[in-house]
Amino acid sequence: MPSEHPSNDPAVMNSCNGDDVHHPVDNGNKKVFKIFVGYDPREDLAYEVCKHSILKRVSIPVEVIPIKQSDLRSSGLYWRERGPTESTEFSFSRFLTPYLANYEGWAMFVDCDFLYTTDIKELTELIDDSYALMCVQHDYTPKESTKMDGAVQTVYPRKNWSSMVLYNCGHPKNKILTPELVNTQTGAFLHRFTWLEDSEIGSVPFIWNFLVGHNKVDENDPSTQPKAIHYTTGGPWFEMWKNCEFADLWLSEMEAYKKETKQV
Repeated sequence: MPSEHPSNDPAVMNSCNGDDVHHPVDNGNKKVFKIFVGYDPREDLAYEVCKHSILKRVSIPVEVIPIKQSDLRSSGLYWRERGPTESTEFSFSRFLTPYLANYEGWAMFVDCDFLYTTDIKELTELIDDSYALMCVQHDYTPKESTKMDGAVQTVYPRKNWSSMVLYNCGHPKNKILTPELVNTQTGAFLHRFTWLEDSEIGSVPFIWNFLVGHNKVDENDPSTQPKAIHYTTGGPWFEMWKNCEFADLWLSEMEAYKKETKQV
């Protein structure tokens, strides 16, 4: 049986280290905002660059926690077999976010193929306690039949809504997201947020989940400039996507990350 206190689970403890916790100097707010990032071994560099882009710009205390399927399995929190439509290891484990946050406060889940261009504090300022969760409510149908390194591109209602979610972890409706449910429910039930009424899902501006190849920047409208770039079909860490839109920003962030970690 899973622990009654998920914050003490090995899946969480093993996924965290001191380098992932950021406490800005002289910040009076001591409450740490937890950011759970989907992790896949094929995209380790993407995870590191995503984390770097968050911590480099943030002005509030945050903790970046990779959701690693291997850790979840070893601690008995995840046991479902991988299905043919799962393009990443975190396709379903992402929905453990409220559980891993001990059903307390607000926390964020985000795919690892994101690049943040601004302070995550701006996103947290959009939080509205009246909602069970908040996300960018995309109307998105992918043009490609494959994504990333050849993974099958599936099409379903509310596509990409679950790729960046602000969870009101203490909301009564989110208590349903137990390991048992996440391991047994269908993709349709989870990715479409079927446990909630539409009125319980808040909306966030698209610039916080800016889909490369789908969303567009209007040079005459500053409000369309992305604050979080989502390389949803594949990013520059994959050879076939090395020249995608906004590749230069990601590569620049990667170089900064490698320089700071003495990898170059």
